[in-house]
Amino acid sequence: MEEQKKTQGEAGGDSLFDGGFDTAVPERPWATLKRLWHTAQDQHLRLLVVVLSVVCYTALAIAAPYYSAGIVDLLWENIQRAQGLGEAFVVTWRQGGREIFVLLLLYLGSWGFYTLQSYLMVGFAEQLNLRLRREMSEKLHRLPLSYLDSHQTGATLSHFTNDMDKMSEAMQYGILRLVTSVVLIVGSVVMMFRFNVVMTLLFLVFTLLSMVVTKLFSGVTLRRASRRQQALSQVTGLVEEAYSGRVVIKAFCREQASAGEIHRATEELAQATEKADFMMNAINPTVRLVNRLGQMGIAVFAGWQLLSGQLTVGVFQAFFQYVNQSAEPLTEASYVINSMQSALASAERVYRLLDAPEERPNPALPQRVDRARGQVEFRHVSFGYTPDRPLMKDISFAARPGQKVAIVGATGAGKTTLINLLMRFYEVDGGQILLDGVDTAAMTRENLRDNFGMVLQDTWLFDGTIAENIAYGKPEATREEIIAAARTARVDFFVRTMPKGYDTVLGGEAENLSVGQRQLLTIARVVLRDPPVLILDEATSSVDTRTEIEIGKAMQALMRGRTSFVIAHRLSTIVDADLILVMDQGNIMEQGTHRALLAAGGAYAALYNSQFAGS
Repeated sequence: MEEQKKTQGEAGGDSLFDGGFDTAVPERPWATLKRLWHTAQDQHLRLLVVVLSVVCYTALAIAAPYYSAGIVDLLWENIQRAQGLGEAFVVTWRQGGREIFVLLLLYLGSWGFYTLQSYLMVGFAEQLNLRLRREMSEKLHRLPLSYLDSHQTGATLSHFTNDMDKMSEAMQYGILRLVTSVVLIVGSVVMMFRFNVVMTLLFLVFTLLSMVVTKLFSGVTLRRASRRQQALSQVTGLVEEAYSGRVVIKAFCREQASAGEIHRATEELAQATEKADFMMNAINPTVRLVNRLGQMGIAVFAGWQLLSGQLTVGVFQAFFQYVNQSAEPLTEASYVINSMQSALASAERVYRLLDAPEERPNPALPQRVDRARGQVEFRHVSFGYTPDRPLMKDISFAARPGQKVAIVGATGAGKTTLINLLMRFYEVDGGQILLDGVDTAAMTRENLRDNFGMVLQDTWLFDGTIAENIAYGKPEATREEIIAAARTARVDFFVRTMPKGYDTVLGGEAENLSVGQRQLLTIARVVLRDPPVLILDEATSSVDTRTEIEIGKAMQALMRGRTSFVIAHRLSTIVDADLILVMDQGNIMEQGTHRALLAAGGAYAALYNSQFAGS
């Protein structure tokens, strides 16, 4: 859009589970959690089963070491008794076998409930993601053009990709790890206190020390990860710039300079990544070293109590099971919490998109205009992209059926804005726009736009065949109708030179076609649609003079009997217009025919004479 400026959008970060360290923090975590709960209302039963599975899993995981203490003590007594009698020790069903089997059932049950909750959470996460992606897809079609113009495309797309991926990973792994870790730690510490208070206090001292070390490392890691993200964004921007502007770079012989900028940026990224990765890789061994020192201290103390008869062998091994069961979740607690914060921040960005203001809803009892005659009228229309900065004030003009209306003016004069208001891409702030005497605000957007065909200066072709691109506005068109439209737009000849003719597959960029050929295809698309009103935004600006002449003849035939709005920079193409609107700073300065405006000697005459001063 010539009248608008784009603003920077939010950028997504790497997922923690992919080895990244996201610095995003949610602004309203509890409100976001509450909304996620409401969004997943059809999954509440599944979550209830997950909660029950977590309870059963943690109960069995905590019970198993405690039960194993009795088994080890029983086996140790039986072994000592057998040695005292000079007999061989044998495990029978009555002498330890039954207890071992029960312990096996505890471990199998713990594994089963963990597998069940993991399976259910994967389904929950994907179902929630599917629902949110559907809501976002539907939301995009309800967003006004002003939202899409003011947000970067990449930032909006990141909500569908990065943000949803982080939410899925956090829900599948992070929530379970966080909940089970908390319950296991609390349960294990309680059981450890039951076994031995002194050893438990010793464990907590080293645990507190490891948490302090983790906090110190996390702060440094966070700063270095943030620097790496900045360096990565810089490299990404430079690479994208080098690729998109490769023709200009080559034309001005700036290859070495461009490569040098990328090289310097990649060196900074390498250094930032090296420092960040070192901290992320060093934190776990350091924390584990502290934990191992604690375990050594506990082992020495427990060994002394074991030798003095104050501790049994079963309790000794059970206590260390609880130590290992608690230490590992504590080690990764900061990572899990960071992951959850990142996921909540992503959810906030998704809901921010879903809460964005939408287009004004269609009227409950709309009026219809089918196959319009082409009477278009602006009555005292006013408009501004922001309420405090009006662009158009009291715009009025009328186009009768079959007339050719040309819109001219300098860049930024408001020509495209006028067309956007006509198509209701934006809503007017005041006044009316009428089509065949019907206020366009009283029509549905679908009915209004069915009466228009647009050929824009910026072409866009979709993934698909050439035939599918031509028939985009009329999918039910026959191959004969497609070919006829292509011939009218002077596109049939070069299509038949393509490898598969009309069945040649094009990508969104259509790199195998020239700019002019892409423009011709978009013209053929409008020819096939056969609309009663045409909008041509400098439709022939990208083609050569000879092709422009041929298209001009075709467009003259196409415009015959149809109201046409033509945005033109080359005034020689609109001298035959029935009405010329001269725009400046959003307002119509002059309107009339070519002869009348030249005779008036105003802005149009000055613009026309400046273009043909050298003739």
